[in-house]
Amino acid sequence: DNIDEALVCLLAERFKITQSVGAYKARSGLPAADPGREEAQIARLRQLSEDAELDPEFSEKFLRFIIDEVIRHHRAAAAG
Repeated sequence: DNIDEALVCLLAERFKITQSVGAYKARSGLPAADPGREEAQIARLRQLSEDAELDPEFSEKFLRFIIDEVIRHHRAAAAG
């Protein structure tokens, strides 16, 4: 239960930060998505997963889900 709570709290913190990033991107006219950074982050997470003996496929799917949600928020911020 404590680990699940920690995961939720970390996700909430992550989304608060990415909300600020989305607002900055909208003000600056930057694109919502950054495919190069996304791929680098996925590669980094896959390596971390392997080091932690966690299935890299699962980790990639999990991060991709989060990235897609962040991009959706950034696009909404850009739309006003």
